[in-house]
Amino acid sequence: MADPSSFLHRIFGSAEQRIFRNNLRNLLGFRPRNFSLYEMALTHRSLKEPIDQNNERLEFLGDAILSSLVAEYLFKRYPYKEEGFLTEMRSKMVNRQQLNDIAIRMGLNKLALFNRNDGALRSSQIFGNTLEALVGAIYLDQGYAYTDKWVLRNLIQPHLSMDDLESIDLNLKNKLYGWVNRQGKTLEFVTLHEKLERGRRLFTIAAVIDGERIAEGKGFNKKDASQVAAQEAILILEIE
Repeated sequence: MADPSSFLHRIFGSAEQRIFRNNLRNLLGFRPRNFSLYEMALTHRSLKEPIDQNNERLEFLGDAILSSLVAEYLFKRYPYKEEGFLTEMRSKMVNRQQLNDIAIRMGLNKLALFNRNDGALRSSQIFGNTLEALVGAIYLDQGYAYTDKWVLRNLIQPHLSMDDLESIDLNLKNKLYGWVNRQGKTLEFVTLHEKLERGRRLFTIAAVIDGERIAEGKGFNKKDASQVAAQEAILILEIE
């Protein structure tokens, strides 16, 4: 029987709620102890529910937990690599675009609760944020050790090839600058927006070539945001 105090109960009927929870169990690979945590993790603020019913706080927690787990994984996998290498590899694994792509491949975009009438949201990076919130929910529900195993089994092993990531040039801005110079064009990175999100400043930066905005990237510092913008521009321009 559906819990009448559940957030899902207020937006779904009992049958829909059971289907949602079954789909959630299938995605997670285990039966949650506290479903309400996961319901909150999947709820975006665009539904205009009270502040404590969206996933922003769990996203904040999951971001920290995921970063810690990935750091530990890299520390053990590469015992002789220096700090700079480990930092770059972590950035490649948990940047906003990477997490968003993984979330979509996992099917989180189908389970996420958000305003589906807002077309901009469907093409945004909210699903990567949802994945971070989900990690936060798993941590609170199952503990650190279980979350470690879940991240390895469901994120790292199926979606992140270390060999491929090692071969990626993290400084994508330099790659883009090189291409632009060879084409006789000009490139600049322009800050479009700056706002507070989860207590931190979130920057949106555009890669602009010859005055044309080619791609945008978001990050909690300008360096990360411009790297994401460069990555998107390289994909759009099909630069090898």
